[in-house]
Amino acid sequence: MCFKSKSLSGPTSHNYFSQRLRLNYVDWGNADAPPMVLIHGGLDHCRSWDWVAERFKKDYHIIAPDLRGHGDSDWMIGGAYNQLDYLYDIAQLLHQKDLGPVSIIGHSMGGAISLMYAAIYPQAVEKLVVIEGLGLSPNSEARRAKKPSSNRIRKWITDLRNSSGRSARRYSSLSEAMLRMRDKNPHLSEEQARHLTIYGSNQNEDGSFTWKFDNYVRFFEFTGRPANETWKLWGDIVCPTLLVYGTESWASDPISDGRTSHFNCPLEVEVFENAGHWVHHDQLEGFVKRADSFLISEVTKDQSGKFDN
Repeated sequence: MCFKSKSLSGPTSHNYFSQRLRLNYVDWGNADAPPMVLIHGGLDHCRSWDWVAERFKKDYHIIAPDLRGHGDSDWMIGGAYNQLDYLYDIAQLLHQKDLGPVSIIGHSMGGAISLMYAAIYPQAVEKLVVIEGLGLSPNSEARRAKKPSSNRIRKWITDLRNSSGRSARRYSSLSEAMLRMRDKNPHLSEEQARHLTIYGSNQNEDGSFTWKFDNYVRFFEFTGRPANETWKLWGDIVCPTLLVYGTESWASDPISDGRTSHFNCPLEVEVFENAGHWVHHDQLEGFVKRADSFLISEVTKDQSGKFDN
């Protein structure tokens, strides 16, 4: 039986290579339009962006990659998935396809990667929309920093070791996997959950379903950048940037927790009610409308030299 999502027309799938891995991305066509890259978060996949892409594909040439270890991209050898490796993969994709300057929308870990890319290649990014991609709040980072590094490293090793002997969870049917998807995000409609499950899972030989992502991508305790170093990098971003978060998420308000002070670029913050971590799913129409107005807006400076949107 072939499962298909009926409500959306799909993009074409392509491969590219990065650090000897065959990585997947989808292309929504319209190659003569300004380029836009959509970068998903952890344990997710590129087709998670389909509803957003449908609304922007007439005005942009949209590329959405599967990060290594996710979706239809290769899993790496070893278990230490690193944000710098993800960054390299995005840099390679844009370099090989000669895309730029680009607009980028990134979610969660994909948002963190987007911020890093915009900081390292500031002239390569036209506009940046980041959905809950700032990571842990300063208070959470401070509490974590107080823990002995030796304890944290031992836990990381133990987690990887335990994961190596654990089989991926199997779901007896697509419907069972969909229930798990909706359990993680109650805002999802049945159609959304079905679509995300179809493209986020593989059917095994015995008929069961497992998620496509590599379980090792869960463990990145020591594979990112120190928080202070990351915050300092944000100061190198020059493109207009929109930070988005939902009131029902674990993410904290970047204005009240002080993280917006690390940015020197034109910066906007948008809060969505009745939305959790996946704002672009939970409040799709509102998110698309806000992102569109931001992407087409002009940024100028007033007489004092401050940015004015």
